[in-house]
Amino acid sequence: MSDDLRLKQIALARQALLCDGADLTDMLASAWYDRTWIIQSWRRCLEQGALPQEEVVFEQVSPHARSRAIDEHASLLVAARPELERLAATIAPIRYFALLTDARGMVIDTAGAIDRRNRPTQAIARVGVDLSERSIGTSAIGAALTELAPVWLHRGEHFFQNNSVYSCAGAPLFGPDGACVGMLDVTGVEVPERPELRHLVAQSARAIEDALVLSLPHSLRLYLSWPATWRTSGGAVEGALVCLDEDGSVVGANHAAREMLPGLRAAPRGLPHASELFALPWATLFDLAHEGRACTVPLWSGLRLCASAQFNAEGPHAASPATGQGAMRPLREVETDLIRQAVRDAGGRVAEAAKALGLSRATVYRHLAAVRHGER
Repeated sequence: MSDDLRLKQIALARQALLCDGADLTDMLASAWYDRTWIIQSWRRCLEQGALPQEEVVFEQVSPHARSRAIDEHASLLVAARPELERLAATIAPIRYFALLTDARGMVIDTAGAIDRRNRPTQAIARVGVDLSERSIGTSAIGAALTELAPVWLHRGEHFFQNNSVYSCAGAPLFGPDGACVGMLDVTGVEVPERPELRHLVAQSARAIEDALVLSLPHSLRLYLSWPATWRTSGGAVEGALVCLDEDGSVVGANHAAREMLPGLRAAPRGLPHASELFALPWATLFDLAHEGRACTVPLWSGLRLCASAQFNAEGPHAASPATGQGAMRPLREVETDLIRQAVRDAGGRVAEAAKALGLSRATVYRHLAAVRHGER
């Protein structure tokens, strides 16, 4: 669809809902304007008593509040800065710039060729400006934080008429614990529509999420993908990222990993142990890093993933948690040592050890019997 046709479609939708008072249910049922989330955002703005023709005030919080926000989001700012600069360089030729906000919609960083002489640009590209839906109506910032998904917004799709100079794409940012910590936005002023920027900003958001996860103290990095993806990519395993400490506990994971591993979302007491996610002795994951190879690993659901493991260069990885040495040992010996240690830790209670390892009691007894009969 050409830009002129898109703008006409948007204008018709605005006229129907914001001026003529068309029923929201009828509009959604007709599906002639399929941007459901935008119509719902417009409706929320109307319910708050806002009018499309009102002047928009881009309020900036106090210097003290800005300073507090910078301190509060220090780790996000450090993780995001390199990607912000790369993103800004990519979009500079089409006159877009990048914004980073917190989870409330307040700008905490900017990047790119920002024309401070341009009033609409200067209005939003300032640290401390509140760009939430409640403050400035429908926008990519508010939509990404509400929908928790990448969005594209063009000109008149903003609620307030004064904001129809902006075209923007936004994507939410999720922290290592799965909570939304902010959003990434790219905006242009009076520019042609570029919906492909939604994919670009989502890709940059994933890079920032990975940087946040990798900034945590950890021993092992697991890169996961489905087998079909692994085959078509020539053996490269990337996308979903999980980081473990030296005891096999998950310290952080990116959004892709949470979509792939339900156990990361359903853990009742925070982040789970690797044994709750993978149906194998968790020390095997460290062995993969020693061997420097990718392989398939089983999940408790019966599905399998491809996994590539890497030690953190700054983590305590010189010794395998199962061997206590850097030298390679047969996998069966590693598994048996792990099981024996778990039984000792459980005070000899095999059922408790089996539960901790995610194994059946029969498997634990079989390994212990092999040791007694000298089969190791």
